[in-house]
Amino acid sequence: MISKKTTEEIAILKAGGAILAKILKELTKVAVVGNTTLDIDDKAMELAEKYGVEPILLGYHPDFAPRPYPAAVCVSTNHCVQHGIPSTEVVFKEGDVVNIDMSIAYKGLVVDSGLTVGVGEISDISRKLIAATQEALAVGIKMAKPGNRIGDISQAIQTFVEARGFAVVKELCGHGVGYKIHEEPLIPNFGKAHSGPLIEVGHVYAIEPIVNVGGAEVYFDDAGDGYSVYTKDGSNSAHFEHTVAITLNGAEILTK
Repeated sequence: MISKKTTEEIAILKAGGAILAKILKELTKVAVVGNTTLDIDDKAMELAEKYGVEPILLGYHPDFAPRPYPAAVCVSTNHCVQHGIPSTEVVFKEGDVVNIDMSIAYKGLVVDSGLTVGVGEISDISRKLIAATQEALAVGIKMAKPGNRIGDISQAIQTFVEARGFAVVKELCGHGVGYKIHEEPLIPNFGKAHSGPLIEVGHVYAIEPIVNVGGAEVYFDDAGDGYSVYTKDGSNSAHFEHTVAITLNGAEILTK
C-alpha cells in the first residue's frame, strides 16, 4: 500500500531535504584527483553530525545483501552503477565519473537524493551522459502529478534517455520514501504510459534515473562486496535522484 504523508510530515521532509542538498553539495567538493571514495564517506559522517541528521544507510541491511551496509553514502565510480562501498582503494583520477547517493533521517522522516559529477576534465561523452541523466530526472518529475500513473514517469524517462543514445538500467528503480528508505511504489525508469499505480496528493517518491553510456545490462557483485552493481560492458553510468512530494500542482522537489 502506498502511504500518504500529512502536510506537517511533508514540511519536515522538506527541511530534511534542504539539509541533504547542502551535504551533497559539500561532498562533491571532495571528488577531486587524489582523494578516495572513503574520503567522501568521512566527510558525509562529519556533515551528518554537524547538521544533526542520521545517515541511515549506515547499518542498513536490505534483503539482497549478505551484511549491513558499512558506510553513510554510496559512492559509485565510472562503470560502477550503484551501491559502491567507500574505500581507500578507489582513488579518483582525472576524467572519472562519480555518483554520490545518500539517505538521511531528520526528525524521524527519511529523504533520499543523489547526483553525479566529473573529476577534473571529463570526456565529451561523459558530459553528455551526466547532462542527459540530470535532464531525464527533470522530465520524470514533470510527469509526477495527480491523475497520472507511475508508468507515465517511467515512460517519459526511458523515451528521453533512449532518444539521446543512452540506456536505462532496468534492474534498479526509484521508490516511495518517507517513513522508511524504501516504500511502495517501485518507480522503474522504463515502462508504458498510463500503467501502474495512480499518483495521488500526499505521495512521496524518490525518482532516480540510472543511465549507461553503453548497453543496459548490469551485474551484481554477489561474490565480492555484496552490494556494488556494474555495467556488463564496462561503460560509464550516471545517476540523479530527488525526493518529491505530490501536491495539487504537481511534484514539489524536497531535496533541492
